[in-house]
Amino acid sequence: MTTHHPALLIIDMINNFDFSHGPILAKKAQSIAGHIKELKAQFNKQKLPVIFINDHYNLWQADFHKIIDLCRNDYSQPIFDILLPDEQDYFLIKPKHSAFYGTALQTLLHQLQVNTLILTGIAGNICVLFTANDAYMREYALLAPNDCIASVDDQDQKYALTMMENVLKAKVAPSHHEIYQHYIIYPLPPT
Repeated sequence: MTTHHPALLIIDMINNFDFSHGPILAKKAQSIAGHIKELKAQFNKQKLPVIFINDHYNLWQADFHKIIDLCRNDYSQPIFDILLPDEQDYFLIKPKHSAFYGTALQTLLHQLQVNTLILTGIAGNICVLFTANDAYMREYALLAPNDCIASVDDQDQKYALTMMENVLKAKVAPSHHEIYQHYIIYPLPPT
């Protein structure tokens, strides 16, 4: 039986929402932030890795304080009030959609001996899906809590989750589902 070594990826939740559908995505991001925070708290309690990976906003410095300050506005503040990195969390910046492309994520996961990823964040049909695809090609086991991922459009969200489940073999279920407890609290998958 395979021992699972999970990491929680939190993708693009530090965001200024300064784009055409930004206000819609901000509202949806706020609705998932509490669920992500609960998963993050469980990971922190078990001393498992939590990795925030975020657009760089042309700062090109992996300093989450600077990115938070740059992104802070009326759309992002309600999310920041719920969910931000702590000092024990990892923080990486990314230049494109996938958390793997042009980043140190693969090296970090290898050093942490991670083989299972729980994917959360925005936008589900873009950055989260592209990250899931790249993780699948690297043979990571994937979990996608559907109440921790948001897209601007509900149909795009449904499509992204369907692709993750059917093509990328991700386990898709709400974050309170018992499957997550097996990966976070126990080292072995459920039987």
